[in-house]
Amino acid sequence: MITPRRNTARVEIDRVSEASSRRRRDAVAVEEPLEIRIATVEGEEHQVAVTMRTPGDDFDLTAGFLFSEGLLSHRSDVADLRYCVDVETQEYNIMTVYLSEAARFDPAELTRNFYTTSSCGVCGKASLEAIEIRGCAPLPAGATVSADIVRSLPDALRRRQPVFERTGGLHAAGLFDPTGELQLLREDVGRHNALDKVIGERFLGGALPLGESVLAVSGRASFEIMQKALAAGVPIVVAVGAPSSLAVDVAKEFGMTLIGFAKPTGFNVYTGRHRID
Repeated sequence: MITPRRNTARVEIDRVSEASSRRRRDAVAVEEPLEIRIATVEGEEHQVAVTMRTPGDDFDLTAGFLFSEGLLSHRSDVADLRYCVDVETQEYNIMTVYLSEAARFDPAELTRNFYTTSSCGVCGKASLEAIEIRGCAPLPAGATVSADIVRSLPDALRRRQPVFERTGGLHAAGLFDPTGELQLLREDVGRHNALDKVIGERFLGGALPLGESVLAVSGRASFEIMQKALAAGVPIVVAVGAPSSLAVDVAKEFGMTLIGFAKPTGFNVYTGRHRID
């Protein structure tokens, strides 16, 4: 049996103030690499990606990443998920997804897929075309939400971040229903990882698409956040921070509602005003 890894660590620090300096222990969020692999029914194994993440919900993270990047389509594609135990020092940091016979997997998709979502700078037109090629279509109307609920989401998200309360160092992604009731929340050092953990939990539970949910994220709304939300069918994305220009482009192109700078006193609606009552 594999023991779950810790998501926080205690470190020695010097606490310096105007009047004094003292030695104390502090909690920090754990950051470790997770290598994601795909194993085919023919026994071939392919390295897909390495992401820096906070340990915990690794099965969800792996499934959510592969789904949102277009490498998994249905829950039935997955025969099994396992940590690697072949290398003792890496048993918690390598995750392999074993595909079922029903899965369609082309190793050539790996290079094309990760080029289009690279942070190294692909143009907006190429990125939007890549989403369309993958089969994403504009979202139907889906959920609507009141302005009062939107204003309440940042505080609702923050109150339910247990690791953030201890460390101050994690992002969060939360799914809410249109009444503001929290359905699911995940934390991670990476905002995209937190969202993949949410999407993966729903994917493995056969609960996609998420057309009646509202997604709230603790940081900014990037292209990657919007692309993953689109893949999961989320019609409304509420960000505590700012959106990027490409995030706005994705929201416009695919009929999503994008809200930024959300706080109790107000918010900005960048696209999809018709879903806000």
